[in-house]
Amino acid sequence: MSHDAWPSTRPAGPSATEAAGAGAGGGGETSGAPGPADAETGFFLRRGLRRDAAGNGFYRLYRACLSARVALGLALLAMQLLGGVLGAEPVQGALELSLLYMVLALLQWILPAARRGVSARSLARLSSPRWWATIGVDLALFGLLHAMDRASAVSYGALLVMPVLMAGLLTPRLQALAASAMAALLVLGVSAWSFFQGLDPALRMTQAGLAGVGFFVVGLLASEMASRLAREERAARGSLELARQQAQLNRLVIEQMQEGVLVVDRRGHVRAANPAARGLLSGAQRVREAPFQLRGVADWEPLVAAVDRAFADARWPEEGRDISLRLEGGETRGLRLRMRFTQRREGQGNEDLCVLFIEDVRSVLARSRQEKLAAMGRISAGIAHEIRNPLAAIDQANALLAEDSENEQARRLTAMVASNVQRLKRIVDDVMEVAPGVLLPPQALDASALVREACADWASTNRLPQTDDGPLALSLPAGSLAVLFDPEHMRRVLVNLLDNALRHAEPGPASVQVSLRALSEQWAQLSVYSAGPALAPEVERHLFEPFFSTRSRGSGLGLYICRELCERYGGRIDYQRQRAVGHAGNEFIITLRRPPAEA
Repeated sequence: MSHDAWPSTRPAGPSATEAAGAGAGGGGETSGAPGPADAETGFFLRRGLRRDAAGNGFYRLYRACLSARVALGLALLAMQLLGGVLGAEPVQGALELSLLYMVLALLQWILPAARRGVSARSLARLSSPRWWATIGVDLALFGLLHAMDRASAVSYGALLVMPVLMAGLLTPRLQALAASAMAALLVLGVSAWSFFQGLDPALRMTQAGLAGVGFFVVGLLASEMASRLAREERAARGSLELARQQAQLNRLVIEQMQEGVLVVDRRGHVRAANPAARGLLSGAQRVREAPFQLRGVADWEPLVAAVDRAFADARWPEEGRDISLRLEGGETRGLRLRMRFTQRREGQGNEDLCVLFIEDVRSVLARSRQEKLAAMGRISAGIAHEIRNPLAAIDQANALLAEDSENEQARRLTAMVASNVQRLKRIVDDVMEVAPGVLLPPQALDASALVREACADWASTNRLPQTDDGPLALSLPAGSLAVLFDPEHMRRVLVNLLDNALRHAEPGPASVQVSLRALSEQWAQLSVYSAGPALAPEVERHLFEPFFSTRSRGSGLGLYICRELCERYGGRIDYQRQRAVGHAGNEFIITLRRPPAEA
């Protein structure tokens, strides 16, 4: 056993409990301040952390050896006093040595100053004062007792097992063998001295030899046991640290989840709750951090009933069930509950726990709708790709027929076919535009110049006067404003919004307004406003859904394409009812990403 075999040799410093608290509570804004959440996720580690905080294996063994020395000193002193009471012939100096040993052992056991600086490293050298204060003192005093009581029936030589055992447990193997050799030499020396006292040396030497062999055996066995204990403690500490890190990682992951997570027992006591779960359960007042009780709160009665039912049935549908909570203020909130149960091991009294995964029903429906839209988009893109080739053939054939047509009715029919072919081409192009594909990284462009140019082209195409009293009003920054967007895609989004604005705007100056401004170093805002009546609620609800249109000949893909293109480049588009220039109107607001500022 080497002197650094023990996992730690520091008698002072932060304990494992403090380290766990620092790890869970530190780390800046991500992990948050230490509080009840730290205890929630690490409650199953508390017993191990308390045991670790009490000291490592070396110090526990060292304290046990000190206690054994005190007990041995008391036994020696009691034996000497009892012998005097019973009239046994006292050994000269034995009482004084026993009293001295007991006092030294007791002081070292009681006084912290006497133990300060003791470590496996400090006991690894025979020249160390710490070695002589413990093992050396025992060897010297017990050797003296053995030498002074040569003719007694009591063999004080057996006491030398104590320092040999301590050396095997607390020092490296070489020092343990040295202590065993010292004890054996003391016994052999006393036996050899008996030759000059006229006693039988053969018997004494035989007994001393056997005792010496026993000392070496005890020292080696104790050293091996201490080495094994050190290895097991290192493994246990590594496992405990790994479990602590895993618990901390789980807590951080759970706290960042958008889905609410609750850990509840049979009594309705919440052991852990992440911020998302507390937000879903809170009404006018914020729910405090776990632990807290679900029972007794009227708003949570449906949730308590669902938990009780799950514990009673010991199962829950894989897809979950929906409940409705009526919170303070009259708000009704639908929740989707999924539950999982901890498995109790046979023969153990661990309490059953239920893990609840909570989602807002609106989020579930929105995600389902988004998945359906994505699937529909892929199917539509495939269909559009297949339509493109026959549509081109129809267009060419119709053009040939139109060239050879001299009949007015035939020309009218070919013109109708050509118009509808162009309409189908636009729909196919729109569908292919938002089809999933390889997204190239966006380049920075000057949004101010692009918006000014696109608005001028659009006004010219629609034959709108570009004067101060015209229907189109621009509010653009004087200088350039860089954003991350594809130029053609941004032009398409803007023209689409301008077409919608002109279509629904009331006649008059500045009935269509376009403004561009910087919100921050990271974001810019482009808005298109039209003065006109408010949208119906059912129309507003489906504004950005594909194939929804209020016009009979509309494809219903315009705003959907705008939303998809904005999200493709990290932005977003929103609608709001707005009042500008004294007129109520409708406004579409696009939030655009700006390129990072150069250092």
